[in-house]
Formats: sequence, C-alpha cells, structure tokens
Amino acid sequence: MNPAQDAGELFDLYDASGAPLGRSKPRGLVHRDGDWHRSLHVWVWGPAFGAPSLVLQRRSAGKDTHPLRLDIAVTGHVRAGESIEQTLREAEEEIGLLLCPADVVRLGLRRRPDRSRPGVIDNELQEIYLASAPVDVATLRPSPAELDAIVAVPLAEAARVLCDGGEARGARLVREGESARFADETVRGSDLVPAPDGYYALAYASVAALIAGGRPEPWVIG
Repeated sequence: MNPAQDAGELFDLYDASGAPLGRSKPRGLVHRDGDWHRSLHVWVWGPAFGAPSLVLQRRSAGKDTHPLRLDIAVTGHVRAGESIEQTLREAEEEIGLLLCPADVVRLGLRRRPDRSRPGVIDNELQEIYLASAPVDVATLRPSPAELDAIVAVPLAEAARVLCDGGEARGARLVREGESARFADETVRGSDLVPAPDGYYALAYASVAALIAGGRPEPWVIG
C-alpha cells in the first residue's frame, strides 16, 4: 500500500451541488470515475521572520494527485461517515497540530474539478477553514508519509506567490530530533498546486482580513 494514501479508503459520494447520494466508494475508484466527494483545507499561520507568516506544505512524492507541489498547510479527504469537524484530525496527522472545531473559522466552499493527472479525475467539494490562532511554526511535525516538507512564507510577501504567481523568500522547517531550524527556500507560484479558479487570491484576502481582525463573509467558488 502506498503510505501517502490508501486506495481502499471509503469516501461518501455527492452530486456537484453537495447533496449526498447515499453511497460510498473506495478512493481509487472515486478518483478513477470522477465521483464528487468532500475534502478539507485548513490554512495555518504563525510568527516567522519576526512577522505573521503562512504555513504551506510540500506534498509527498507518493501522492496520487500533485506530488511534490506546494499546497495549503492541511489538506485531506473526508472519510465515509465522517463529519468535517472530525476531519480536523488531518491537522494532527499531517503537521502535528491538534485542532478542534472551536479553533477554526470557515472561509468558504470550493467546487474543484481536476483532470491534471492522467488516469485521475478528482472532483472535490472542498470546505475551506483558517486556524484562528497563530501557531509556533517551529513546533510543527510534518508526517513523512504525507508531506515532503513544511514551508513558511511571510504574509506580506505571500500575495506575490498566491495571487500573482511570482516568488518570495521563504523558509523550510528542518527537524533534527527534538530540535528544529529553518533553512532558506524560495517559494514560487509555479510550485503550487494549480488553481485557475482564483482560489488562492480569494482565500488569501480572507486570511489576511481575519488575521487583521476583520470578519469577511464566507464565499463559494465553482
């Protein structure tokens, strides 16, 4: 079994509007047939470089979609019979961050069809959240089975990457036993999981507003 995902993991099926179909199906078949299923994104932020910074993950080389691309800090599928709140387990599994429903703010819903990889049709109903409190980035623990790395980029510079497709200075978290350090790493928009629907720009605006104390309205993409 590929440690980055279990092809036999069951997902509940939905139509494109989000209505449940009352059936479940193994992950491998869902991605083969293009069934709509639910997933979760959690944006995470915390101090780095002496300023608020966004946390990104570099996906594992073993992922069946977008291996080694930069992605949101926490991403995961909703298992069959599981609520979105229960799927917050992904934060602990992927980056060692324990979250409960009171710790996150909902940003919106994204309907995302993806056929970028041959043989994979990934139609996701993505629920998008933000961790409402800052985290100590140096304490995060990336799962080797799920992630290649954790990368932080200053919030003030992240718009160049997320909104404009440019590049910014960043830092990769390097764990050495119980200690951690940051290594310089350039973060490029071309390294991100592609998002031609404007998702990154819209989510970034909401994240920046919430960190600044605002309360933007939830949105829907797709």
